[in-house]
Amino acid sequence: MIRNSNRGFAQLRPVEMIPGYVKHPHGSVLISTGDTRVLCSAMMEDKVPSFLKGSGKGWITAEYSLLPASTHTRTQREATRGKIGGRTHEIQRLIGRALRAVVDLNKLGEKTIWIDCDVIQADGGTRTASITGAYAALCLAMKKHLEQGSISEWPIIDQVAAVSVGIVDGELLLDLEYAEDSRAEVDMNVVMTGSGDFVEVQGTAEGKPYSRAELDEMLRLAAAGIQELIAVQKHILEA
Repeated sequence: MIRNSNRGFAQLRPVEMIPGYVKHPHGSVLISTGDTRVLCSAMMEDKVPSFLKGSGKGWITAEYSLLPASTHTRTQREATRGKIGGRTHEIQRLIGRALRAVVDLNKLGEKTIWIDCDVIQADGGTRTASITGAYAALCLAMKKHLEQGSISEWPIIDQVAAVSVGIVDGELLLDLEYAEDSRAEVDMNVVMTGSGDFVEVQGTAEGKPYSRAELDEMLRLAAAGIQELIAVQKHILEA
């Protein structure tokens, strides 16, 4: 098979992160992975969920949404439907878990970091782009709060990023766009830390089951792609 733009099977789509994309959040990043674009922002408030009151620990939680014009046909706002769909709940929880895995919540104190990921254009990989961009937005917010004295210690202990892998037409591919994802025999999302540990692996066969050898190769592809994404994060955060 030939991928769009003659992209190699183990090649990421072009990745760009623009920090400080909007001014009101404490940290914000617009991340583009190919034609997928997600606006990620981070804001802190001086309270925690009830189950953490008195614990001295902070919390990180996320909200995710597809904007109406982000897809080929208009996506109805979930607010107008009166409820959040199961897919949205799943992605929100995934983003929150990914970020909490690399933050020492004790160093936040009893504060909550709200992460908002708004997909303004979707072409596959919106949840993985959200995690990768949200980490950068979180770092920018923590830098600002450390400078302002809202927190006394740097709470982030590692990087985190995510990417999709899969099997399409019998080929193992990295970073699936929608045309590939929609017909994949296997679709997998991998979340890893900068030190190479796994936070989450979500892998599903849509037809023929995949072998252990194929699983190992997909994880290898994902790990290599995530290291590239982590390098992009470092570049914009150190600029």
